[in-house]
Amino acid sequence: MRDILKYQGIIPAFYACYDAKGNINPQAVENMTRHLLKKGVKGVYVGGSSGECIYQNVKEREIVLEHVMKAAEGKLTVIAHVACNNSADSMELAAHAESLGVDAIAAIPPIYFHLPEYAIAQYWNDISHAAPNTDFVIYNIPQLAGVGLTMTLFKEMLKNPKVAAVKNSSMPVQDIQMFKMEGGRDFVVFNGPDEQLVSGLAMGADGGIGGTYGVMPELYIRIMELVQKGKVREAREIQYTANAIIDAMCSCHGNLYAVMKEILRLREGLDIGGVRKPLANLIPEDMAQVRTCAAMIDKAVKKYQVVGK
Repeated sequence: MRDILKYQGIIPAFYACYDAKGNINPQAVENMTRHLLKKGVKGVYVGGSSGECIYQNVKEREIVLEHVMKAAEGKLTVIAHVACNNSADSMELAAHAESLGVDAIAAIPPIYFHLPEYAIAQYWNDISHAAPNTDFVIYNIPQLAGVGLTMTLFKEMLKNPKVAAVKNSSMPVQDIQMFKMEGGRDFVVFNGPDEQLVSGLAMGADGGIGGTYGVMPELYIRIMELVQKGKVREAREIQYTANAIIDAMCSCHGNLYAVMKEILRLREGLDIGGVRKPLANLIPEDMAQVRTCAAMIDKAVKKYQVVGK
């Protein structure tokens, strides 16, 4: 039986950490890791969308993961997203991740070319075989990848015994049910869309991996605690509040990740830089809204009496 307990909880998608020149900042990576550890999250999802993976080269992504693992000290579940837009680089990242002892690797399907399902399966299996002793997580995000995880493709991937989970970021909550039912008792499904964590958990998700978890982990941890206790109405109220904050953070000129990084600096004194072009960084006119968003998080954390560890 697979150990699914290590995947059951709130797992923030790790943010890219840069210095003033826009280079990977290893110290900031470690600081961010320790910050999340103190907040009481279950783990971290490294090198995904929030990690700006498509704007980083293989070496940069390896450096990030090395310093996350160093700071985590075995106290966090670490899932390394290793997909690149070619098999060779993806396999290199997978082997490197396994050498560091991550709990799982993950991958989106290849983007741009619309590949047949047998080619996508081969791509994922090649990556998995490069890390043969490590769990593999399918990352289903059709709205960005341009291809969705069909049940036919999912059943094909289940032939690989290392396929342990789906990070499901499709919007239909029913997909969580379908993957749970087909995957079996020890198969893990993560809720992806932050805005529907309550409904995803209610439908059977084991936990959540989300891009806004890192800037307000307290709220999502509390949502999961309440759902586990059957207090869905109370959890839904916090979900609505989190969704309002997300909407407010998305109203700036700067990219959402630039906004959240600035909020971390304001609220937590944590400087992890800006975002990498072509993502848009903040402009001076954004700062009033950023401060408003930070205040919204402060108010929510106080209102719902949620604190990190």
